[in-house]
Amino acid sequence: MKLLNQVTLLTAFLLMAACAYGQEVHYNYDRSANFAAYKTYQWVDIPGGAVPDQLIDQAIKRAADEQLSQKGLTRVDNNADLYIGYQFVLNLEKSLSLWETGGAGPGWGWDPWGGGRNVQGQTSTIPVGILLMDLYEVGRKQLVWRGDAVKTIDLKKDPDKNYKNLQKVMAKLFKNYPPKVSK
Repeated sequence: MKLLNQVTLLTAFLLMAACAYGQEVHYNYDRSANFAAYKTYQWVDIPGGAVPDQLIDQAIKRAADEQLSQKGLTRVDNNADLYIGYQFVLNLEKSLSLWETGGAGPGWGWDPWGGGRNVQGQTSTIPVGILLMDLYEVGRKQLVWRGDAVKTIDLKKDPDKNYKNLQKVMAKLFKNYPPKVSK
C-alpha cells in the first residue's frame, strides 16, 4: 500500500505540470535583496518538506537548474550565494457537477404541463498539485524569493510529456526571477 501511495504521488507530481497553460503561478520577493549580486546556488532540503521520491526530486531539480542557468546562476556544491529548496503538496479536491432534467426548460420554476423538474449530479475527485520554490540568501539567512505553481493534475500522461510539461511550468514559475525592480 505504501508503494502504491508513492507511485501515485510520483505520477501525480509529474502530471502536476500536465498542461503549462492554465496553471496558477505566483511569486513574492524581498525588496531589499540585491539580486544582481547572486551568482551561485546550492540545493538544500527544506525542513518539514517531503521529497516525493528520487525520480521526481531529480526531475524537479533538473528543470529548475535549466531555468536558473538561463538566469545567469551557477549550481555549486558549497559556498553558494543562494540556497534553493522546494516543497510539493498534493491536495484531493471534490468537484460537484449538477444538471437539470425534465421540466419546462431552464429558468422556469413551474411547469404548467404537470411535468417535474429533476436535478442530477455527479461528484469527482480532482488532484491538485502545489509546487513551492524558495531561494534563501546564505549570508543573511533570509528568504529572498518564493514562487509557487498550482495546477490540476492529469494522471494519464506519459513520463516524457510530463517532463516537458514540468519544464514549461518551471519556465513560467521563474519568468519573474530576478524580479524587475521598479524605480
